[in-house]
Amino acid sequence: MLEPEMKLYLIKEYRVVTMNILITGSTGLIGTALCNSLTKSGHTVYKMDRARDPSSPFYWQPDKNIITFDDSVHVDAVINLAGANISDGRWNATKKKIILESRVKSTELLSNYIAKLDSPPKVFISGSAIGFYGDTGDNQADEESATGKDFLAQVAQQWEKATRATADAGIRTVNLRTGIVLSPDGGALKKMLLPFKLALGGVIGSGKQYMSWVSIDEVTRIIDFILNNKSLHGPVNMVSPTPVTNYEFTKSLGNALSRPTLFPMPAIVAKLLFGEMGDALLLTSIRVRPSRLINAGYKFKNNNLLDTFNHLLRK
Repeated sequence: MLEPEMKLYLIKEYRVVTMNILITGSTGLIGTALCNSLTKSGHTVYKMDRARDPSSPFYWQPDKNIITFDDSVHVDAVINLAGANISDGRWNATKKKIILESRVKSTELLSNYIAKLDSPPKVFISGSAIGFYGDTGDNQADEESATGKDFLAQVAQQWEKATRATADAGIRTVNLRTGIVLSPDGGALKKMLLPFKLALGGVIGSGKQYMSWVSIDEVTRIIDFILNNKSLHGPVNMVSPTPVTNYEFTKSLGNALSRPTLFPMPAIVAKLLFGEMGDALLLTSIRVRPSRLINAGYKFKNNNLLDTFNHLLRK
């Protein structure tokens, strides 16, 4: 048994490492899981409020360039996950403008504001995406690789540039280049479950395009690791170190659900149904390695896709 003095020491040490953490986009897939995970770890989580609530110390309306912090609450870390859903409907000029501005304007507003605080947070973690690299084909990209030239690559570039104020102010700034987040509660996997359960799933296009994925459980662990690892800054690929082809992804999901995958979707059909969005999200090959996480000593728990599906779908 521990002596009383040791117990008190451990309690004090535990309290020292907990933080006040502000999260934008807290109602999204990642935001919801992250709020739950950080709260369970003993952190105090604040959510950036878009509706004017007198009881909320943090309020913003990015489209109106409005943001307010309560000076009585010191924030140790800010995690910015705000941004419109890119897979919600076909892309047209209006939709693409919403996708871009919902990320860039809100991030720029937040970054500029916290950079000027008298007592700024120690770390600013802001969303980005592996779309930064464009279509990599069979080649593997990491954080040192060049950017792509398509729409999503341009969005990611501008999204990351919007954090410049915090980086220039000496605040540790991390750009989370996130891959396909797997969760039965939302995102791509949730949309796939019904057709696959009905045995209507199948390979998309050639099936040779790479999909860089990460489980929702791994996401929360990675962000916690970044919060506590001062060596990490700049772009960080938040993906499993084992990307798979669309064929492998399809077969693994079918196996996890004990269903055949006999209904392929030819590339021309994906383009007709979804337009530019289908080309970018379903047919583009993005093969990414999380080099900075690996080099920083992060140990991945979800490396095998079939095991990950089995775990997620048992919940």
